Amino acid sequence: MDKVVIVGGGQAAFSTASSLRQWGYDGQLVILGDEVMPPYQRPPLSKTYLLGEFPSERLLFKPDAWYEQNRIDLMLDARAERIDLDDRSVLTTRGNRVSFERLVLATGASPCELPDLPSAEYSNVHLLRSLTDVEAIRETLPDTGHVLIVGGGYIGLETAATMRKLGHEVTVIEREHRLLARVTVEPVSDYYENLHRSHGVDIRTGVTVEHWLSEDASVSAATLSDGTSVEVSAVLVGIGVRPNTELAAAAGIEVDNGILVDEDARSSAPTVFAAGDCANRPLVHYGCRGRLESVHNALEQGKLAAAAMLRRPRPTEDLPWFWSDQFDIKLQIAGLPMPEDDVIVRGDPDSNSFSILTTRDGRLTSANAIGAPRDFIAAKQLIAARVPVRQTDIADPAIPLKDLQPAKT
Repeated sequence: MDKVVIVGGGQAAFSTASSLRQWGYDGQLVILGDEVMPPYQRPPLSKTYLLGEFPSERLLFKPDAWYEQNRIDLMLDARAERIDLDDRSVLTTRGNRVSFERLVLATGASPCELPDLPSAEYSNVHLLRSLTDVEAIRETLPDTGHVLIVGGGYIGLETAATMRKLGHEVTVIEREHRLLARVTVEPVSDYYENLHRSHGVDIRTGVTVEHWLSEDASVSAATLSDGTSVEVSAVLVGIGVRPNTELAAAAGIEVDNGILVDEDARSSAPTVFAAGDCANRPLVHYGCRGRLESVHNALEQGKLAAAAMLRRPRPTEDLPWFWSDQFDIKLQIAGLPMPEDDVIVRGDPDSNSFSILTTRDGRLTSANAIGAPRDFIAAKQLIAARVPVRQTDIADPAIPLKDLQPAKT
């Protein structure tokens, strides 16, 4: 009997497995995960779950019974250690050798640790990527105190908002000259710096941690590169992630900032696919390649891999989109801004309902809609359709973006 093995326990793994069964795959299906939990969603971890408003059972995509009903074998708490392409098998840390006809690597990404600065030896220095990470934070976090967050990206800012809601003093440090510098345009950075400051977050940009001051295996203060020192009760490091490509690389599969895949999510090894944060894929709307760290990307690539394995027509690839919740503000992002794009502010940032749009050659390339879901929906369609737009029109909030879309035929 045909057999598909999926390595990973996140959104991409679940998307692949559920799509295969939904589309009629009748062979053996195994999910091999290194955590004890069945596949679960991760976005709530830094927000509602950390706040205690989201029970762990709600993190699960499906209960155990669903996997039994769909004849999906869950092999959990067993890390994949090596891929043998010659005999089509995966060796686990438990000593199991799991055979496959096709293999899907949905191995995700791992949070980066601070370079040249020991952290693992301290009980109150944390990364945040998994359920285990959140439980470690909860166990060591005092009821009150000062939390230092290293990294001003989405994960750092979402966690900062959560910590303020929990009543902690919060300092965020970012080595770049502005927040979110690697992922968005400057007006969005300015808005979120002002938002966090208005909620009492101490924002410091252009600085890094030089060294820790410690006592009793805990960090008590951090000395920063500007010469200042911050006393802390806990430290959360959110400086980005690296794709988990070690398995693929050791098996001779091509990697370059992720596992290189084609439009069908197929790697350089014809029987091996990769999906989610670990995959470097063609970005068909932009004529380039890249990794996308998002729920949408994991869902889409899981479907692409499943369709290719079943020789179904390739699903239409959606425009990249993302979201972030900080305090009570929702940011919805469509598309990818490029450094050469023109930046347009649509609406009043002080209203907490506006959009930042980018254009190139007379067409929209991205939209950051802050409290503006209608702009997000319309801009997403405009970008995908490559509709010519005038900057004066899209800058005018009195003109609905949906009115600029081409007429349906």
